Amino acid sequence: MNFRSTRSNECVSPSFALLHGLAQDGGLYVPETFPENVLSYADLAGKSYQDIAAVVMSHFFTNFTDDERKKMIAAAYNDTTFRDDRIVPLHSIDTDLSISELFHGRTLAFKDLALSLFPYLLTAAKKQEQEEREILILTATSGDTGKAALEGFKDVAGTNIMVFYPSEGVSPMQKQQMQKQEGKNVKVSAIHGNFDDAQSFLKRVFTNQEVNDYANQKGVLFSSANSINIGRLFPQIAYYVSTYVSLVDDGAIAADEPFDVVVPTGNFGNILAGFFAKKMGVPIHQLICASNKNNVLTDFFETGVYDMNRQFYTTDSPSMDILLSSNFERFLFYVAKGDCTKVAQWEKDLQDTGKMAVSADELAELRRNFIGGWVDDDETEAVINHVYNDFGYLLDPHTAVAYGVFLNRHKQGLDQGRHTVIMATAHPYKFPPTICKALALPAQDDPFAMLEEIRGITSMALPKPLLDLKDKAVRFRDSIPKEDMKSAVLSFVDTIAATKK
Repeated sequence: MNFRSTRSNECVSPSFALLHGLAQDGGLYVPETFPENVLSYADLAGKSYQDIAAVVMSHFFTNFTDDERKKMIAAAYNDTTFRDDRIVPLHSIDTDLSISELFHGRTLAFKDLALSLFPYLLTAAKKQEQEEREILILTATSGDTGKAALEGFKDVAGTNIMVFYPSEGVSPMQKQQMQKQEGKNVKVSAIHGNFDDAQSFLKRVFTNQEVNDYANQKGVLFSSANSINIGRLFPQIAYYVSTYVSLVDDGAIAADEPFDVVVPTGNFGNILAGFFAKKMGVPIHQLICASNKNNVLTDFFETGVYDMNRQFYTTDSPSMDILLSSNFERFLFYVAKGDCTKVAQWEKDLQDTGKMAVSADELAELRRNFIGGWVDDDETEAVINHVYNDFGYLLDPHTAVAYGVFLNRHKQGLDQGRHTVIMATAHPYKFPPTICKALALPAQDDPFAMLEEIRGITSMALPKPLLDLKDKAVRFRDSIPKEDMKSAVLSFVDTIAATKK
C-alpha cells in the first residue's frame, strides 16, 4: 500500500507519509487504492479490540510485518493506557440507541485511541526511512488533541512535540492538562487566536522551504500529530469496526443490518474514519455530522457550499470550534472520485475566497452517506440535563451535541427505525463549567471544586488522570500573538539542536 496526495500524483510509501505528515504539494495523503469491502462480521466475531486493530492496520501499513504491527498494538492498548479492558465499551440507552465510549484512555478523550498507537508507528517509520534527524511534532489543538499527543510522545526518544492552543478556546480542565504536561521533550504555548489560526499556520510551516531548510540545518524534521497525518487518522477506523462487532455481539443489530452513526466533529477526522470503515465493509447507513453553532459543515451538507466567511463562535463544545476542517480535503478527494485537479482547485477557492462549492450531482451523491445537523449551547446544556435526569448517564458537551442532533432527527422520524450509535468523544469531567451549568450547580473559579460538586450528586468517581492532575505544577504559561508562532517554533528548534550537541 502506497499513499498519494489529494492534490497531485505524488505517491510515497507509508513510512514516508507517517514521517512527513503533509504531502509536499500541501495536499493530504490517501491510500493509492482504497481497500473496499474487506471486512465482515464473520471474520471479526470473537476478536478483541487489539485483534480488530491489527486486521484494520494490515490493510494500510503494509510496510510493517504482522508481528511488528501486533507488537505496536499490544503496547498501545493495554491496562496501562486504557482504564477499560474492552478499550471501547458500548453503553445502551434503549433498544434503538447506543453510545460508543471513546474516552477511556490516558487523557479521557477519543484522541487517545489513535495517539496511543501513533508514536510506535512513527518511531518504526523513522527507522525504516533511516532518518537520523530529530523529529519535531507540531500540533494545533482545539482542546483534546494537544494533551493526547503530548502524553503519547512524552519522552519518546528522537522525538519532540510542540503544541499550540487558543488561549480562550479550551475548557479550564483541558488548559490545565496541557499547562501541567510532564516530559523533557515537550513544549506548549497558548496563542491569541482560534484553532483555525493555529492550524493554518502549521500547514504553512510544513510547506515553507525557508523554515524547513533552517530546521534541517539544525538536524530537525517537522511532522504532525493532527489527523492530517495518516498515523492519526487510520487507527481511528478500528473503533468503528469494534463498535459494529459489539452491536452484533450484544444483539442490538443483525450481522449485516445497517445502522446510523452520529459523530460530533469539527476537524472532520473522526467522522471521516467512520466513512472509511463503511467503505471497508461496516454496514453504516448514514453518517450524521453533528456541529455546534460553528455549523459550516451542516450548511455544506445542506447546500453543497462550504463557506468560511462567517462569525466564529466560542462555545460549550470547544473541540468543535473550527471553521476550516482539515480532513475535509480528504473527503473532497472521494467526492471528486479521485480527481486531484478538482480537489486542488476547490482548496485554492477556499484559500482565496473562503468558499468552495460542489455540483448538484456531487451533493446528491455525498448525501447518500452524509447528513448534517447542529445545536446551540442552550440545547447542548438541555440535552446534558435531560439525559442525566432521565437515564442517569452524564454526557460531555461534544457528545451532547451529537445526542441533540439525534433527538431532532428522531422526532422527525428521519432515522426510519434504524439503530443509532452516538460516538462519545470525551469524559464529561473534562468540562466542569458546562456540566455545572447544565445540572444547575453553582459555578466556581476552581475547576476541581466544580468537579467535587458534580461528583457529589452523580457519585461518578474522579478519574485518576484528573485526580493526579490536581496537585501538579504548571509548567507552561506562554501566551503569544499568533504572529509570533513562527519565531516560537524556530526557538524550540534551536533548543532541540542545543540539547543534542
